Amino acid sequence: MPNALARLAPIVLLVASNGFMTTAWYWHLKFKDRPLWLVILASWGIAFFEYCLAVPANRWGSAVYSAAELKAIQEVVTLAVFVVFSFLYLGQKVSLTQTAGFALIAGGAFLVFHGAG
Repeated sequence: MPNALARLAPIVLLVASNGFMTTAWYWHLKFKDRPLWLVILASWGIAFFEYCLAVPANRWGSAVYSAAELKAIQEVVTLAVFVVFSFLYLGQKVSLTQTAGFALIAGGAFLVFHGAG
């Protein structure tokens, strides 16, 4: 893979995988009338596709990122996908304090990439 593609492909795959995982974890909040066992099975089915994307993202990503960098990318992507999902699907707004908390996590990711040693 060319360098730019090698750096971008894992991030794109992580965004897509997080779309599936966030859906698997939170979609059922609108369906509390459904039996828990049913939403667990449905969530497992959705999560399968998350793994089909996350595993290659991390395997290919390890060629250009350290494990710590991959984890930092994962956390920032997870928060970004969650905020969009929460707003669009669940109809929940993100508060100022939640935004500040998410910014602190993003700051931690920045340190992973730019910290000494």
